[in-house]
Amino acid sequence: MPAEGFVMVAVICALMAQICRGELVAHVQDLNPVPESSLLKPKVMIAILARNSAHSLPYYMGCIDRLDYPKDRIAIWAATDHNVDNTTAMLREWLRNRQSRYHYVEWRPMEEPRSYMDEWGPKHWAPSRFNHVMKLRQAALKAARERWADYILFVDSDNLLTNPRVLDLMMAENFTLVAPMLDSRSLYSNFWCGITPQGYYKRTPDYQPIREWKRLGCFSVPMVHSTFLLDLRRSATLDMAFHPPHPDYSWAFDDIMVFAFSARQAGVQMYVCNREHYGFLPVPLKAQQSVEEEEESFTHTITEAMIDHNIKPSEFLFTPPKPQDKMGFDEIFLINLKRRLDRRERMLNTMAALGLEATLADAVDGKALNTSHLQALGIEMMPVYKDPYSGRVLTRGEIGCFLSHHFTWKQVVERGLQHVLVLEDDVRFEPRFKRRLQTIMEDVGKAQLNWDLIYVGRKRMQVAQPEVSVEGVDNLVEADYSYWTLGYALSQQGAKKLLAAQPFGKMLPVDEFLPVMFNKHPNAAYMSHFDPRDLRAFSVEPLSLDAHSQTISHYTPMAVSETNVFTMRGMKEILYFVCVCVCVCVFVIIICHQDNMIQTSNTRPKYR
Repeated sequence: MPAEGFVMVAVICALMAQICRGELVAHVQDLNPVPESSLLKPKVMIAILARNSAHSLPYYMGCIDRLDYPKDRIAIWAATDHNVDNTTAMLREWLRNRQSRYHYVEWRPMEEPRSYMDEWGPKHWAPSRFNHVMKLRQAALKAARERWADYILFVDSDNLLTNPRVLDLMMAENFTLVAPMLDSRSLYSNFWCGITPQGYYKRTPDYQPIREWKRLGCFSVPMVHSTFLLDLRRSATLDMAFHPPHPDYSWAFDDIMVFAFSARQAGVQMYVCNREHYGFLPVPLKAQQSVEEEEESFTHTITEAMIDHNIKPSEFLFTPPKPQDKMGFDEIFLINLKRRLDRRERMLNTMAALGLEATLADAVDGKALNTSHLQALGIEMMPVYKDPYSGRVLTRGEIGCFLSHHFTWKQVVERGLQHVLVLEDDVRFEPRFKRRLQTIMEDVGKAQLNWDLIYVGRKRMQVAQPEVSVEGVDNLVEADYSYWTLGYALSQQGAKKLLAAQPFGKMLPVDEFLPVMFNKHPNAAYMSHFDPRDLRAFSVEPLSLDAHSQTISHYTPMAVSETNVFTMRGMKEILYFVCVCVCVCVFVIIICHQDNMIQTSNTRPKYR
């Protein structure tokens, strides 16, 4: 036998010996498989089309910055044209600062012309504008396909994606074409539930429950627009296009209608999802409105988004601070508890966005008040006061709220301020807040109206009869019984009247006290404690402020607010005491029962 044969036989014998001893099996068992690495995120192209968007780009790009998605898996396709503002320079600046972070950037600026030949103004959608926008969207779609993007996300340049996870959430729905439902100040959103045979919007009963989050999920709809995600991995998308329109297309020449028809012909169903809150969009303006009005409308969109989201302008785009003023008032007081830093930050950011200069007035914390403080200030509750819903007495929180307003009134008198605006920190501003209030106050001045207090935000409690309109001043009425002190204008004369009433010795909640002072409270017993009751009170109508939440006043049944916190804490203590008592009683019953059993067992005869 050759030498090689002997070697082979020896190796086989050695292996057999190891197998017999179990050593090789042990070695094989020790070799665990290496786990597979995770998959890379799908590639996404974000298409940005901006025209006259200088007012929205800082916040819009800030939302793009904060998307929770790997930047190296995102491509940016940006185009701008026909601008009368600084949109081109702003987009260019952002792209220059951020392009290195993204997988790919394509930039398509068009400096001239600044308008379309057939348009009435910058908000008018002329046929030439529709045609140009459809060509741009088609170019973005073509670029995404050529770059082998898995998805393309279209986001209008005034839509704010406040949910950073929106890309992952929409991809997880696994639809070819899906839109995250966006919020606005009205029922308007980025989807339709019905469509006419001519391709126009049709109102249906399905829309409102979806729009108001009464039905949650993803819903098949005939139209999505403004913001939507298209899955380019699906073969049907190869038949979809913005331009040219489908050969069978006969509807109006409109980019969203053309694309919806294209999706229908390609057999692609559109979906809208509202499982979470994803973002905001402004209500469209009319064709004859101006860029300035568009900026004002978008400012309201920002203030709405700020209520529950910490949105800020992009740090990669220089944004000069908005000029701030006091709307003609000597001072704008913002009442805020020091421990409520969240409200303080939100309100200061909101007022900066509105261009309002505010002075912080530290609120009195009801939690910090004790009996000694109240005695030192001479505070006593009005004996006949009972909460109209719960029947409870005045809480420390309500006392703190009253003191906060009272100290503001003192500042007005001591500093000789003629007219001030007082705001609480849980308000939301209505559209065109600043312009509307300025116009009303100017008209009040022209009419030489003798006024002490003007509600800007409140809850009307007397609704049986309409309030009397003020002659010569539009959108102003004589105030009737009202709750809430969200915001009000106050004159020097009005502040003096409120202080002269000396309310500390017969204190009510501040929003009950004010109607007493202008002689419109339905409870005569309350009013009998104050004289004179000659405060001249009016109200903006429609109101310019609303409540951030429904838990802000003592009047609300089952409400939990800063003014009710003492009562709620007392309830917790009572519940805790009751639980302890129940536990002690149960323990005593068990012990007594055991003693009983022992005594009973001792009296029984013993059986052997």
